[in-house]
Amino acid sequence: MSTPERLVQILANKGSLPPASPWAGAVAQVRREHFLPDIFEADNRTFDRSRDPKRWAWAVYADLPLVTQINQGQDLGEDAYELPTSSSSMPTVMLQMLDLLDVHDGNTVFEAGAGTGYNAAWLCHRLGSGHVTTMDVDPGITKQAEANLNRAGFTPRVLCGNAEDGSPDGGPYNRMIATFTVADIPYAWVEQTTESGRIVAPWGGGIHHYSHAVLDVHNGRASGRFAGYPAFMRTRTQPAQGGRLRDFYHHQDEATPSRTDVSPRDISGDADALFWIDTAVRDAWHHVGEADDGSEEATLWLFSADHASWATAEYVPGQTSYEVEQYGPRRLWDEAEAAYRKWVAHGRPERDRAGLTVTRDGQHVWLDSEDNIIGTVPATWARPEPQ
Repeated sequence: MSTPERLVQILANKGSLPPASPWAGAVAQVRREHFLPDIFEADNRTFDRSRDPKRWAWAVYADLPLVTQINQGQDLGEDAYELPTSSSSMPTVMLQMLDLLDVHDGNTVFEAGAGTGYNAAWLCHRLGSGHVTTMDVDPGITKQAEANLNRAGFTPRVLCGNAEDGSPDGGPYNRMIATFTVADIPYAWVEQTTESGRIVAPWGGGIHHYSHAVLDVHNGRASGRFAGYPAFMRTRTQPAQGGRLRDFYHHQDEATPSRTDVSPRDISGDADALFWIDTAVRDAWHHVGEADDGSEEATLWLFSADHASWATAEYVPGQTSYEVEQYGPRRLWDEAEAAYRKWVAHGRPERDRAGLTVTRDGQHVWLDSEDNIIGTVPATWARPEPQ
């Protein structure tokens, strides 16, 4: 059975959709197949409606994220790295975000990132099409999302443009939701959210990008804490965080060697450590390479998004000193180690103790309370223009 009722059953069994959920009607009545192409990918498998319609329908109503676009729809050649750039999100994660959004009858919502239109359709079902605005930066995706929504019987305002600049001639909105990860919350979103309104957006850089920022707006500022562990695609306005090692690892013979007493495992294996490091080490990403010979050795890689800098730290069980190599204008291991030691000095706080405040001047990470700011994350809108 591959129907909306099957998806309701799956989500109910997992505890993602309680019987009293205000989103139960949307899940049951909005048919996901209206929002999907004939070919998509999930769990590294391709589902083709023409070749195997039953298997395709099974995936449609599974609790899975479905990738609907690679490399912004461009053919970059057979050897190109395949970067997912649009999808239909995992229904469980959609419900988590919408619960955090806390919408009420009569609320207006601005959605940054239309994607397939499926999330906007749930919002339309709940609030009415006239209360929903969705925007996507990709003209092709925007056009298809609008067609999908219309086919399903919904007519929200569908816009094409950079949603990080806000909605032109729109708002203020009671709620603002993003379906892609941002390294900083655009102040335009704060400006276009009503007093006591709420912003929910996947937040983080490349070191750790698995958090929902849940921010309430008061007096021209937004503040709140983090929740969940979502994995969303990154905004297209900033470099992608990730790729093939061979595209980032270069000039090995020019690297600077050193040693450290900080175990690479203590960094890579601790989500809280990675979260706090990410607040200080931006425009970079990491990868852990595990030895396949049973030695339990590993390499922690750090790469800058501009391809110019990299670092490696070699983990060997039983050792207390670890080999490090760094190349490029940035010393990425030094940055990560300094941020790690700062986290340790604060008592190794969990992410749940962190909060974020966004003002016109930038965004500030705090520990336990807003007056205990322990880091300022550079915000793109607050950075000075190059001279």
